[in-house]
Amino acid sequence: MKVIIAIVLIIALTIGIVWAIDKFVPKKIKPFINLILWALIFVLGYMTFNSVYDEIKFNQLKVERYKVVIDRLIDVRDSQLAYKDVNGEFAGDFDKLIKFVENGKVPITQRRDTLVLDEERTKLFGGVETMKTITLIDTLSFYSVKDSIFKGSDRYKTMMNVGVGKEGAKFTLKAGKLDEFPVFEVSVDKAVVLDDQEPYLIEKENQVVSVDGVNGPTLKVGSMEEVFTKGNWPKSYTNKE
Repeated sequence: MKVIIAIVLIIALTIGIVWAIDKFVPKKIKPFINLILWALIFVLGYMTFNSVYDEIKFNQLKVERYKVVIDRLIDVRDSQLAYKDVNGEFAGDFDKLIKFVENGKVPITQRRDTLVLDEERTKLFGGVETMKTITLIDTLSFYSVKDSIFKGSDRYKTMMNVGVGKEGAKFTLKAGKLDEFPVFEVSVDKAVVLDDQEPYLIEKENQVVSVDGVNGPTLKVGSMEEVFTKGNWPKSYTNKE
């Protein structure tokens, strides 16, 4: 924006100079000076147009690439949640997570309450039978993680790959515990996703703070600093949630 404002000011100044020349410069040299100045106005106008158009193209490309990355992050998140259901923790590396998706089965359970004899209270009341309610969890069947999340696709085998931007780029995966609660985080820098774009546009994107944008310098799902399994993008970027 600063560049655009500067160019507009220069154009306005140049137009003012043209006017001054028309008023005060001898007629013999006016045509040459005016020609140079109008050429300068044209060049600066063209630069202004390109600056605006470059941002428009960048924003369109950014949205397209973010959608690809976000869909992959959702796949990783859903796989991690299934992994936790079975193992009580999140996977700390992609090899372990992919192997789980390939072979893992998650139980389908049903909770039910039932009455049983409360032996301690029965003794306390001199043998008068006292009942208590307990919750039982029955395993009804199992479902395949691969079929449930990926529905016949083998894209889980490459879930570690960012897929756009810098060639060969991979997500960073972390897992651990926070106050005894399992946590995980999968992330990639925006600079990696937008690797072939102008540095000043990437830097501007890293500073985004907006309800309809991806805030901060990374795209990520989960967190190592709080118990959180959602992503840092608005809903408009995906139809998978």
